[in-house]
Amino acid sequence: MVVAIRWVLGRIILLLNFVFFPRGVKRGLEQQQLVDVESAKLKLYQFHACPFCVKVRRQMKRLSLKIDLIDAKIEGQAKTDLVTLGGRHKVPCLRIESAQGDVQWLYESSDINQYLSQQFGSQ
Repeated sequence: MVVAIRWVLGRIILLLNFVFFPRGVKRGLEQQQLVDVESAKLKLYQFHACPFCVKVRRQMKRLSLKIDLIDAKIEGQAKTDLVTLGGRHKVPCLRIESAQGDVQWLYESSDINQYLSQQFGSQ
């Protein structure tokens, strides 16, 4: 019963996200290319119908960010990486790789959205 309710609610969230999809910020070509290079260092571990993941994906759209989306729901390397390297099987989780190669795992949709706004909001 709980699984059915989650499935239905997930589909409703996806439908509303589709209908009310946010517009992305407009940047000049060179500026957007710089943002694309910086955002290429990020990966979002997520579930497709998770409401908190939808919240982060909407922020990515508002900021016109191209971040790899990784489905961590199914068994496989993505789920294993999230648990062993990130520390827990919780989404959304933003994997942030610095220019020096250091990796930080950021959980919580509000924290992720704040990070994305600070890094890319004023560009």
